[in-house]
Amino acid sequence: MTSVRNENMTTVSDEPRTATEIIARAKALAPVLRERSAEIEAAGQLPADVVELLRATGVHRMCFRREWGGPELTSMEQTQVAEALAYGDASAAWCGIIGANTGLLANFLEPDVVREVYPRLDTVTAGVLAPAGRADKVPGGFRLSGQWSFGSTIHHAEWVMSGAFVFENGEPYASPDGSNPHESRQFLVPQSKVEILDNWDTTGLRGSGSSDYRITDVFVPDEHTLTFDNPRCEPHPLAQPESFMRSLCGVPLGVARAALDYARECVLQRVDRMTGTDWADIWRVQVTLAECEADFNATRHGVYSAMTRQWEVLSAGGTLDDLTMNERAASPIAWLHAFRTSRSIVNRLYDLLQTWSIHKSSPMDRWMRDTATMCQNLSAQDAILESVGAYLLGRRPKFRICLGIVK
Repeated sequence: MTSVRNENMTTVSDEPRTATEIIARAKALAPVLRERSAEIEAAGQLPADVVELLRATGVHRMCFRREWGGPELTSMEQTQVAEALAYGDASAAWCGIIGANTGLLANFLEPDVVREVYPRLDTVTAGVLAPAGRADKVPGGFRLSGQWSFGSTIHHAEWVMSGAFVFENGEPYASPDGSNPHESRQFLVPQSKVEILDNWDTTGLRGSGSSDYRITDVFVPDEHTLTFDNPRCEPHPLAQPESFMRSLCGVPLGVARAALDYARECVLQRVDRMTGTDWADIWRVQVTLAECEADFNATRHGVYSAMTRQWEVLSAGGTLDDLTMNERAASPIAWLHAFRTSRSIVNRLYDLLQTWSIHKSSPMDRWMRDTATMCQNLSAQDAILESVGAYLLGRRPKFRICLGIVK
């Protein structure tokens, strides 16, 4: 049974409506995802039924605002969902959060377009926002071509959003306001018009299916394009240029929490074969576990503290410019720290458990590879530190969007 909301947009009667329900469903799904992690990894993408299990948690609809009948989770709640899913499987969580960004992208499209392209709140949009393509202006829109790398979730997406530089009459197109000598935009294309390249053969996150994809001379109407400096809704904390980057750091945090719990369980079962001493009584084991817990707690607190402060300012009607310089810089630094510290925690626990870690049957093997791979995402790269450092010194950041700066 379905109920119609906002004209064409529909929701199913048993879909979760609140953050509490979505978080609870994500936690309940985690053990199932853990059991199927090897299958997910071997498939190189999420199996179709796993996609539907994810969809049933509400993760794909959690970012749609209440105006659309969505649950409108805060950034903090979205991150909790990411943690819960990643506790089960990192690839599934990664795809879940990428798919959830659909509700955020909707804030930058005209309402009539949102109703047209997203008739269901759990419609999935994949794609790469970095401007790797070329879009030539033509009457009524653009002709888009290009090839993009790391299209996470693209195998089961309905739409693909891609960044491209704009050209007019063969020349780079400058923004009319003079803010950008070569404008770039985001272009929304049906997944059916996208060629997916089968080249996702990686160390970790293998189940995310983050293949390259190619678009060749596809017409994109004007109304199916967007820029992040032009939200098409009232001011809202989720209608910000960096909103789609916030909750992804919940994936490494969820993996680190899973590894910490697993390591503790292993330690409590193990006895040193040379001395007969319980591992739980060995100083090295105790210190390593405590150090990793300390790092996890501090890192997680940094993420939620920065995120909460930002949300407080934005939900009160303020803008990112109302944050202090340190408050604005805190979020991208916290994201990066979550990725890097989680990888460090997993690596130290991997070494702590020694031969218990090296077999493919051990989740530590997968967690080590998954965290190594996810740390190659832009959110964990020195470009973030460079940009934040430049901002703190009053210089122009190279990767401005991580600070919510689009011009």
